Amino acid sequence: MMKPQEGAVSLRPRRLRSTNAMRSLVAETSLEARQLMAPLFVREGLEAPRPIDSLPGVVQHSLSSLPGALQEVIDSGVKSVMLFAVPEVRDALGSMASHPEGIISRAVSVAAETAGSELVIGADVCLDEFTSHGHCGVLTSDGDVDNDQTVLAYQEMSVALAKAGADLLGLSGMMDGQVGAVRHALDDSGFKGVSILAYAAKYASNFYGPFRDAVESPLEGNRKKYQMDWRNRREALREISLDIEQGADIVMVKPAVSYLDVIRDASQIVDVPLAAYIVSGEYSMIELAAKHGLLDREATIWETLFAVRRAGADIICTYWAVEFATKLSTGGFPLD
Repeated sequence: MMKPQEGAVSLRPRRLRSTNAMRSLVAETSLEARQLMAPLFVREGLEAPRPIDSLPGVVQHSLSSLPGALQEVIDSGVKSVMLFAVPEVRDALGSMASHPEGIISRAVSVAAETAGSELVIGADVCLDEFTSHGHCGVLTSDGDVDNDQTVLAYQEMSVALAKAGADLLGLSGMMDGQVGAVRHALDDSGFKGVSILAYAAKYASNFYGPFRDAVESPLEGNRKKYQMDWRNRREALREISLDIEQGADIVMVKPAVSYLDVIRDASQIVDVPLAAYIVSGEYSMIELAAKHGLLDREATIWETLFAVRRAGADIICTYWAVEFATKLSTGGFPLD
């Protein structure tokens, strides 16, 4: 048997993987509860939470069940939520998005009253939940989304949600100029302290299906004319840079798991916090695979969360937020 040359250095990277303690000592990526954001759905007209079949473990909340859900978020150590609302009545203009008695404004008010300063109350700014056609904006006579008219609607919606008590507005519609326009509207209305999370690189992804079930979307067709082409990588950096120039306080890449390269690219250029959204389809694939015994559920979820952090995300919006933040706070992270 050959022996190493006398005096040769023994290069054995495995030495740093030898025990749980050693692996923890040299781990390059960490995850904390404060880095997770919990998306919550609130549906008008419900008396009690309603399960969402395509999103196992996720529900549509009623206004009366929302405070309890928010308290669970607080108790878990998660510091932020993003609220999405489902109205009973929709129209072509998405009018209820900015109505002071609309479900999204009422949900924000309940959240602000319940959580006070313990949570950052985020609210989705988009028209897709509120329009009868399911698109993210106002349509032209030939069926395209009118960018500039839609931005005006986003300004009105943003001011309404700020009045209701939102701390953070998630601009998710991918309209050109939306960040700057909303920033001006907020500032002019006396809401200079309300922050903007720009869904700066939101792709026209095939992984949004369960979310559309959650908001009961009537969408026919697709959103490829305004959301990003998933073949493009450099374009994402342009979109992100434009949103930062217009005043975005946080920028987001969506989806997360299928776009780790984009998250990594963005992390190298931004000087604001970077968020990523593990979207409904990415979530449901893991949940359903685990249900059928194809994956170790918990280990796979940990690996997924750490992959998004490792790529460079500072904030992860995920349906696992409360469950896995609780595990973090109780020492439930699996070292073996």
